[in-house]
Amino acid sequence: MIPSIREIEARMEEHGYVSDQAIATSIFLLMELKKPILIEGHAGVGKTEIAKVLAKILGTELIRLQCYEGLDVSTALYEWNYQKQVLRMRLEDGTPHSVEEKEQIIFSPQFLLKRPLLSAITNPERSAVLLIDEIDRADEEFEAFLLEVLSDFQVSIPELGTIKATHIPYVILTSNRTRELSDALRRRCQYLWIDYPSFEKELSIVEMRVPGINPRLARQITAFMQRIRTKKLMKKPGVSETLDWAASLLLLHRDCLDREAVEATLGCIFKDIHDLQRVTKDDFHEVIAEVEAIQHVP
Repeated sequence: MIPSIREIEARMEEHGYVSDQAIATSIFLLMELKKPILIEGHAGVGKTEIAKVLAKILGTELIRLQCYEGLDVSTALYEWNYQKQVLRMRLEDGTPHSVEEKEQIIFSPQFLLKRPLLSAITNPERSAVLLIDEIDRADEEFEAFLLEVLSDFQVSIPELGTIKATHIPYVILTSNRTRELSDALRRRCQYLWIDYPSFEKELSIVEMRVPGINPRLARQITAFMQRIRTKKLMKKPGVSETLDWAASLLLLHRDCLDREAVEATLGCIFKDIHDLQRVTKDDFHEVIAEVEAIQHVP
């Protein structure tokens, strides 16, 4: 039985993900319709984490395809185990098998190496969660190939024929918008945009994901991150940086923010030298002065 939207939201929070109605609705429709979700948003806002949490909720396997420039079909779909094929051919030397029979032997499923896409559509037990991460980093040629897979959930292997999905996977694609995706791919997916969270949502994330953190420190960290994202930066810090910073300050036994604590841990927030330089001393101290004044409100 597919959970209701409210149940999905609650179960995501049980697994450490602070959701909202838009996210829970998209997951509900994915489970009901098996229509892929294309999730776009800034880096570090929790796009990939949605697939991980969904797999936990469903109690199924998470299969991840990490995209990159130059990704090809053999890496994403399947390859033949060449070494084992060679060994088998040597064993077949001198046997009465014909050439056709030998080809059938070496191009059998036992020599097939399943890569993420093929593994996802041939999962024997139940529908897996297929995460196609950072699809915008892959080439347009691979995107075109992916359209065929997502249309019919079947693939053609010349030596074996057409393989259809045993169980249609739950597909989640993520993109950081480093390039524009095709309209054809977008039409085959639901669309979900995840922005930087509000103060209240980010504070809830910190409190949930960094247990034991001082309430005042959690509010100060959240306020600092909200304020710093309003500045012109090359790489604005996401929620993942917020959590890294909070965990680091907790490890350093800090219970509130001050100039010394911030200056010592800037590497948890900024990952670009130009951003460090752009946060001028005056602006930087202005933000610190604001968060130092924050008190815990029950």
